[in-house]
Amino acid sequence: MAISSLPCIQPVRVPLKACSFFPAGVCGGFNNKKRINAVLFSSLRKISNDINIESKVDTLLDSIKWDDKGLAVAIAQNVDTGAILMQGFVNRDALATTITSRKATFFSRSRATLWTKGETSNNFINIYDIFVDCDRDSIIYLGKPDGPTCHTGSETCYFTSIGDLFKEQEVEETNLALTTLYSLEATISKRELELAGKHGKPSWTKRLLLDENLLCSKIREEADELCRTLEEKEDSSCTASEMADVIYHAMVLLRRKDVKIENVLEVLRRRFSQSGIEEKQRRASTES
Repeated sequence: MAISSLPCIQPVRVPLKACSFFPAGVCGGFNNKKRINAVLFSSLRKISNDINIESKVDTLLDSIKWDDKGLAVAIAQNVDTGAILMQGFVNRDALATTITSRKATFFSRSRATLWTKGETSNNFINIYDIFVDCDRDSIIYLGKPDGPTCHTGSETCYFTSIGDLFKEQEVEETNLALTTLYSLEATISKRELELAGKHGKPSWTKRLLLDENLLCSKIREEADELCRTLEEKEDSSCTASEMADVIYHAMVLLRRKDVKIENVLEVLRRRFSQSGIEEKQRRASTES
């Protein structure tokens, strides 16, 4: 279940005097009754909406299966990369504060107090959405971090591979738990630093990075082959294979241009709520 749109909740206090509804100068004389009524009804609607939102949040908090200490697990996840950033615990107040502030907030069991990620480092996690699991006993904060999440300076708190521990290898903070796309990006970056391959010749990735004409021609070639799988009605496995080639070569170009795939995904996320026409108009106004 997703908690969408994350309303900004303010404490609701019903004014004791009618004049507190009105902007300065309106209360003097009550000459403009229509204006007064319009402002009054608008204010009453806002109070009604605030009460309704607060009621929905209370209902949500009541539905969470808090443990015997009033806590639940909360996991922070990068909205663009999917990386698991960190895990903490939340109580009712921490979750309500996160919904209100849109900053990932947790409950410290050792200090018995709320804390917001980034309150000392300024590396806040800005929340875009919140999910609860099917049992309502764990929570995901889906957000965008302002900087490294781990206190060690690592991007995430998860850089220790069990496989490395079994091999008794030294743990490296750059060895993050990467999904396929980000593993490919990391591999391309490593190839860029290599002087030569096993037989004294540069790898294919290195060759592409060194020759932009070769790289661009391969991207056009692979894109054409991808289109032909549709035009020539080839099976889905061919389409997947050709798309993999397009993604790989396009990501080599990103590396050449020093653009991260995360930047690309962020652009896509921002376009979700825009039509194609709106996006073209925005780009046209930026270029002009």
